Amino acid sequence: MGQAKTAILFIIWFLAGNAAQAQQAEEAQIRQLENAEREAILKGDTARLSQLMSPNIVVHNPENTIVGYAQIVERIQKGMINYDSFERLIERVSFFDNTAVVMGKETIKPKGTTKNAGKTVTRRFTNIWLKDGSTWRLIARQSTIVSVK
Repeated sequence: MGQAKTAILFIIWFLAGNAAQAQQAEEAQIRQLENAEREAILKGDTARLSQLMSPNIVVHNPENTIVGYAQIVERIQKGMINYDSFERLIERVSFFDNTAVVMGKETIKPKGTTKNAGKTVTRRFTNIWLKDGSTWRLIARQSTIVSVK
């Protein structure tokens, strides 16, 4: 009986360790994708965004409107999304089957004709990523301005 208990505990420990490693790897991948999305926005790289975002993405933006991928690209091309700097602090990544929910804080410095140009804007955000096969895509986003200085 003692050996059976030991074997069962070893199997549980082994499976829990593998699950934790898998989740750590998935979290690292999501954090890399978050950074790639942030850099693409900062550079106005719509080609890269098309790889990262679902064509059906839904965004509730800080202007309190809901937009899709086409509107995001249009806003970038018109200079309405244009930043000198864009920092993102991820506070939590949570997984639910093939869905990752990322929450945290962003600090941007808009420029040009972007609203609040020349100021420092702090926002709270939630990004939702969906895994289709082996590919993660950003499917939804919400951000809210908490301060403008």
